Amino acid sequence: METGAASDKLLLADWRRRVNELYAEVRRVAASDPRAAWDLWRDTRERLYREHASSPVPAEARPGFAARYFEYDPGLRFELPVVADPTGVVADTADTAAAADAASAAATPATTGPVRPAWALPISIGPAISFERVGWLDIPFDSGAARLALFWLPEYSGGFFLPFRDQTNGAETYGGGRYLLDTAKGADLGGDGPRGIVVADFNFAFHPSCAFDPRWSCPLSPPENRLSIPVRGGERVR
Repeated sequence: METGAASDKLLLADWRRRVNELYAEVRRVAASDPRAAWDLWRDTRERLYREHASSPVPAEARPGFAARYFEYDPGLRFELPVVADPTGVVADTADTAAAADAASAAATPATTGPVRPAWALPISIGPAISFERVGWLDIPFDSGAARLALFWLPEYSGGFFLPFRDQTNGAETYGGGRYLLDTAKGADLGGDGPRGIVVADFNFAFHPSCAFDPRWSCPLSPPENRLSIPVRGGERVR
């Protein structure tokens, strides 16, 4: 295929289609066998990262690419209620307050009614991306309970986003943290909408694209999603 803007976008669309198909199969299999779903996710994801033209792995590194993962831990899979956040307000911090103010000022509500404040999450490179904090997940890790903010991308298609940092970052995992959910791009582990339940299985935690190549721009975890415990599940770098 010839290179160019159109062909690049067609390849990216194909990448996203395959990721969506993968996670749809993961949800189907996980309903009866979460470990088998994890094996499927690892094998398919590694093949995509090694072979697909839109892989975030640099082209020269793809032939020998091999992903690394922590051992599967059934104790890292949770089905959790979303604790509603009535305001969406995130406490200002010195390094993000200005970005949050700018994002809130620029946000345009799509519908009438109360406007949820926007939050500009930290990003590796490029302009900030505005998210809404829609609630919290209280996670009963064996090593200690933790609370993570669940975000929503209020763009055209929308989607849940759950980034996090933990005490493995910089040693066993990428220093900028990992993602658990990014449903706008297909990374959706399922749940029960009418009951307000989200599946949070940290065996499926994965690195953002910028972990493979710094040319990619990735939103990162805000302060409230930085855990004081290690989460040894999902993708690792060593």
